[in-house]
Amino acid sequence: MSESMRRIYVEKKKEYAVEAAGLLADLVGTLGMTQLTGLRIVNRYDIAGLSDEDYEAAKRVVLSEPPVDTVHDETLEIPEGVKSFAIELLPGQYDQREDFAAQCVQLISQGKRPAVAAAKVILLEGNLTDADVEKIKKYTINPVEAQEASTQKPDSLEMSWEAPKPVAIIKGFTQFSKEELHQFLTEQELAMSEADLAFIQEYFQKEGRNPSITEIKVLDTYWSDHCRHTTFETNLEKINIEESVYTEPIQQALERYLKDREFVYGKDTERPVTLMDMACLATKKMKKEGHLPDLDASEEINACSIVVPITVDGNEEEWLVMFKNETHNHPTEIEPFGGAATCLGGAIRDPLSGRSYVYQAMRVTGSGDPRTPYDKTLVGKLPQRKITQGAAAGYSSYGNQIGLATGLVEEYYHNRFVAKRMEVGAVIGAAPRDAVVRERPSDGDLVVLLGGRTGRDGMGGATGASKEHTTKSLSECGAEVQKGNPPNERKIQRLFRNPEVTRLIKRCNDFGAGGVSVAIGELAPGLVINLDKVPKKYEGLDGTELAISESQERMAVVIAAKDLKAFMDAADEENLEATVVAEVSKDPRLVMYWRGEKIVDLSRAFLDTNGISQKADVEVEAITAPSPFNEIPEQVQGLSSIKDRWLRNLDRLNVCSQEGLGERFDGTIGRGTVIMPFGGKRQLTQSEGMAARIPVLGGKTTAASVMAAGYNPNVACWSPYHGGMYAVVESVCRAVALGADPSKLRLSMQEYFPKLHDSKHWGQPLSALLGAYEACCELGLPAIGGKDSMSGTFMDLEVPPSLISFAVGVMDGRDTISNEFKKAGHTVVFLPASCDEHEVIDYDALKKLLASLHKGILSKRVITAGVVKEGGVAAAISAMCLGNELGFSFVKPFLHEECLFTLQPAGFLVELEDGADAEEVFAGTDLLVLGTLTDEGKVVVNDTEISLAEIEAAYTKTLDKIFPMKAPRKEKKDVRMPAYTNDLPLTAPYNVAKPTVFIPVFPGINCEYDTAGGSQRDVDTRAAFEAAGAKTDIFVIRNLTPDAIKESVEEMAKRMKQAQIMALPGGFSAGDEPDGSGKFMATMFRNPTLTEAVEDLLTNRDGLILGICNGFQALIKLGLVPYGHIVPLKDDSPTLTFNTIGRHISRMVDTKVVSNKSPWLSLCEPGDIHTIAVSHGEGRFVATEEEIKHLVANGQIGTQYVDLAGNPTMESPYNPNGSFYAVESVTSPDGRVLGKMGHSERYTDGLMKNIPGNKFQPIFLSGVQYFK
Repeated sequence: MSESMRRIYVEKKKEYAVEAAGLLADLVGTLGMTQLTGLRIVNRYDIAGLSDEDYEAAKRVVLSEPPVDTVHDETLEIPEGVKSFAIELLPGQYDQREDFAAQCVQLISQGKRPAVAAAKVILLEGNLTDADVEKIKKYTINPVEAQEASTQKPDSLEMSWEAPKPVAIIKGFTQFSKEELHQFLTEQELAMSEADLAFIQEYFQKEGRNPSITEIKVLDTYWSDHCRHTTFETNLEKINIEESVYTEPIQQALERYLKDREFVYGKDTERPVTLMDMACLATKKMKKEGHLPDLDASEEINACSIVVPITVDGNEEEWLVMFKNETHNHPTEIEPFGGAATCLGGAIRDPLSGRSYVYQAMRVTGSGDPRTPYDKTLVGKLPQRKITQGAAAGYSSYGNQIGLATGLVEEYYHNRFVAKRMEVGAVIGAAPRDAVVRERPSDGDLVVLLGGRTGRDGMGGATGASKEHTTKSLSECGAEVQKGNPPNERKIQRLFRNPEVTRLIKRCNDFGAGGVSVAIGELAPGLVINLDKVPKKYEGLDGTELAISESQERMAVVIAAKDLKAFMDAADEENLEATVVAEVSKDPRLVMYWRGEKIVDLSRAFLDTNGISQKADVEVEAITAPSPFNEIPEQVQGLSSIKDRWLRNLDRLNVCSQEGLGERFDGTIGRGTVIMPFGGKRQLTQSEGMAARIPVLGGKTTAASVMAAGYNPNVACWSPYHGGMYAVVESVCRAVALGADPSKLRLSMQEYFPKLHDSKHWGQPLSALLGAYEACCELGLPAIGGKDSMSGTFMDLEVPPSLISFAVGVMDGRDTISNEFKKAGHTVVFLPASCDEHEVIDYDALKKLLASLHKGILSKRVITAGVVKEGGVAAAISAMCLGNELGFSFVKPFLHEECLFTLQPAGFLVELEDGADAEEVFAGTDLLVLGTLTDEGKVVVNDTEISLAEIEAAYTKTLDKIFPMKAPRKEKKDVRMPAYTNDLPLTAPYNVAKPTVFIPVFPGINCEYDTAGGSQRDVDTRAAFEAAGAKTDIFVIRNLTPDAIKESVEEMAKRMKQAQIMALPGGFSAGDEPDGSGKFMATMFRNPTLTEAVEDLLTNRDGLILGICNGFQALIKLGLVPYGHIVPLKDDSPTLTFNTIGRHISRMVDTKVVSNKSPWLSLCEPGDIHTIAVSHGEGRFVATEEEIKHLVANGQIGTQYVDLAGNPTMESPYNPNGSFYAVESVTSPDGRVLGKMGHSERYTDGLMKNIPGNKFQPIFLSGVQYFK
């Protein structure tokens, strides 16, 4: 037996090397490397601490897959003339591949978790110079997160860290001169001001001691703009607004705000005028007037929170609905994948810390033109293409892994976002009100750190986010970048969904900016923190690093000492690390100990000053540029024909389709998606917002939340005031277009502005907030929360002065409508909203319009509503027609051609039901009958005809090279299969009134809620089975220790013996790592005890097994499909591999039943077509021709992907992954094991309303009836 260091190289076989093909195309296309003729990617693993036997098993099962991989032991031969280099993450950065490779291998050894190091070797073929190779290295290696890896195999994987030195006391600090303080501030790269540092000096003079460096860093973090909104809290003294036509309403709004302050605070108030006050005053005013009975106010501020009555099983219950928006602009700019991923992770943790279950997300981003040539990239910047693609990959990866449906993705393009990217995530969560307890912590209470361990990632993130981006940021800000571990956060979500756990929590804070110092430091006035108790990813961290590290997926909770055991047991059951790290003290001081030494001792009163109050004067400049509201877009001007203008308008960056971007994000996870992100039978109409059912456990409801966003960078750049107004109005209109009640919406704002260097810069956020303030007051809708980011500057470049509005409402999901046109013959009406000479919306007219529209929707006379945005009526008509392939004929003569392309703020297009009279529905409201929907496949304007094919081509081509919508076309092939009909369905030899379904939950699984049912603990997979009449048994696999693994194996085997069915739900077990899906599950089931339990279930007890998506991937890698037994894989075994399009894909697809041999398909007939959700990155079924012929002959191909005509196809997007012979599901020889990619469990009545088709596939009912 040898346990030496080993090295293995794993490479995808050429026909499966999707990643390599993508990188080759990128380098040739982006860098112009035409001399690059070939490219290979080889994953390299160094692994230590395994026996020969365990290593061979790990190599075969975990690190590679025989059907798709080629393996090289120890050395990789580099052919002559081929250049190569290797890439690895920086030391200390979290590497999900290394982590889950080690976890998977540990399942084999069941001993200590082995050390694994991963790298990626790039081999370059072609006539390349050294300069070419260096250019490729620069393009592929981002120094913020990665480095070129050595080719030498290390002797050991043990990380060697120097023992940290004692925390330094800053000698002489209390006596520093002004110059010395300035020098200290510069040397330490502090984000605070010199006035703050002088204030700290004064404090320590009174304390009679010099501070530790930890105390300085803690204060710098605690008082940072990111944590304490110091810019928004700055006192605004002199406010001057230059006179002009378009600034006159700003002056009026300021006067209104000042008058409202007197009402809210009293005439003699000494409260300073601040941006924060402007953001909050409308809500305070409405609350004082008694208009906000639903506002959930508490000392614990986690997210916007409203109290909502919803009906569950016919009974009314009070629920808390929480929503929050978050930015990660600076991190995403310098490390797109990690920055965007942790943007979503951080957004989730805010309402999650409020003990709500977060179930839907929205992403709103800003980018420079991603088509910008590589050689135009600014010094110190990543290419816009890499930023926008990397950010999309990061955000979608996190959301897809954690199991969060993304309901809308919108990216705005503007050249000023080259200064710094805008990355905004907004999420919504809910919880029963009685499950959330909020109490003030008391002396002796304990603080438990829950979730992830602490490392150097994210060090200084809060202060870094408060600084400007400079040319040095890419090379010097690596420590500020966090790496996400979504499966860990998923565990916290599961834990906090248990009301027995949440009722133990007095107060909770997530670990975002500031780490321990802020997350724990905010929980109570007096705290004693033992930093030695903080779990570490590795040794070598000193006290300062432990205090301010922003490592992700951590939560701090306050519980009573008497509840400690119950809480820790619950955490352990969910496979979560939990450690007591602090105690609440009656002495109001923040105290931290490290290595037995007190390194922080700060009074709460001093901490809560938030530093020296800043002051600023404000100047709002006159606006002389023409209004963009009625401006013909530059790209359309000068074109003579209406057809040319129509098509060129659709080709604009902020008008064109973004479906290739949006499909990367899972839109259906959670079994609650009411409106899909893209609607119609063609799924080409992007929705106005998102709607999802409230995630009730243990009951049924039709209550749904709605969220919509409003923003336009062009309007914001022209006039921040009108930008703020427009944002509020658009968000409200889009929410109402979904069916929300316009009188019951609640708003949250996102502000993103350049650094405010002078009074004129201060005028930008002031104007924007006053525009939003006026809109909120006029519409009677409060902004009850928000987030500001005030560092959008790069050298002399500045981001658009941006205010985004998010509107949220709760309604009956049965009343939601969508924006794809529905039926030929229906009338379409345009509802305009007028503006005055100052380009301010006529709010009275708008309120009347919104009320009429809402009434029309409830009465079912309005069946489609869409908001006119960038691109005007022409763009809206086009997108709304494409979804269901409907044509449109304008009334003749149509006299408003020039108005077809203008912005038209707050304008609506509505489709009326047969027999509805527009004048009656919208009595007293301006309207214009535009025309009629047709089935002729064209848009007709006067005498001009534009085919839908031309419209679709113009609409979809713009971003196709950045975010392709379809995989490359291959030769057509007839993949039809003969129907296989089983006249005598297979049934169990015994009856069970209520079969038990065993559902194991592995790290990273996220569909257990969908597949199971509506009970206290779990829903998607569970929901489907319980609705079908089964009872479910969910078990969370624990693997934090070798003993936990052994206990889990024994418990799984025991529960399998008590079950009739085993279901493996979808998700990302082990994050689909290392470089392949389902490996964690497959590895675990190859344990002899579990292999025997599976064989017993199938052979001795005639049981059933179902695997969906990730579960299917596990079944095929075990051999259970198609062979019916767990067997070793061979080189020619069928498998599932990466989608041909090279990315994750989430959409609805049609599948046809071709065999009902399986008990799972016994209630279906061959030829039945179902419309099913898919969401996967590795769903491409591959097998030899001989194997497929055998499977067809034996009736083992259950379903195929089909096009809209019902024909099996290899064409994308109907065959979403490029599966051979369009195979969607496969069974074992006798049919009792079924593996399928489509998520049949994600549908129930009232979901996916904007997609036609039969969405109910009775596989769960079939499985249960097998035992009847």
